[in-house]
Amino acid sequence: MRILIAIILAISLQNNELDFQGKREEALTFCENNNLNTDYYILIDMSIHSGKNRLFMLNFKDDAILKSANVSHGCGDYPWSDDQTKETPSFSNTPESHLASLGKYRIGKRGWSNWGINVNYKLHGLDSTNSNAYNRIIVLHGWNAVNDEEIYPLGAPEGYGCPAVSNNTMRYLDLRLKNKKKDVLMWVYK
Repeated sequence: MRILIAIILAISLQNNELDFQGKREEALTFCENNNLNTDYYILIDMSIHSGKNRLFMLNFKDDAILKSANVSHGCGDYPWSDDQTKETPSFSNTPESHLASLGKYRIGKRGWSNWGINVNYKLHGLDSTNSNAYNRIIVLHGWNAVNDEEIYPLGAPEGYGCPAVSNNTMRYLDLRLKNKKKDVLMWVYK
């Protein structure tokens, strides 16, 4: 059974890597032009069902996937922590919309969080579609309710618009983000 799961995961990652190739060059150019980290970057593909891995930390050098993980999106008008929009999330840059925002972000300073492992990273929206992220207090953080493993057909719990990951994923990301020399690009797209 484990071999079958490994094969399915490998095929899924290969398919996603083909899509990443289209993003890599644009992301690298963006990072070079905006004085961001050129070692690694994070992609979040919101077209993927929220019960599947859709956050990917990639190495610029060879586009290797360093980490893949579940990530939440915003609930909008639906109940907080439910999964009613797991297949069809909506997006907004409007304060109090409780929705995630698409676009490129600069992952900024490390801060204290009420959620998960009590660590968050400030997100600075770099596009017109996410320019209010910092003022909306949209941050990258851990959340006890987000699973380490894919839970499809269920979806990740939906919050107020932050990209929240499992505590173990946040520990992994924190190790790489807290000692970075330059801020890292996180690109949320659909």
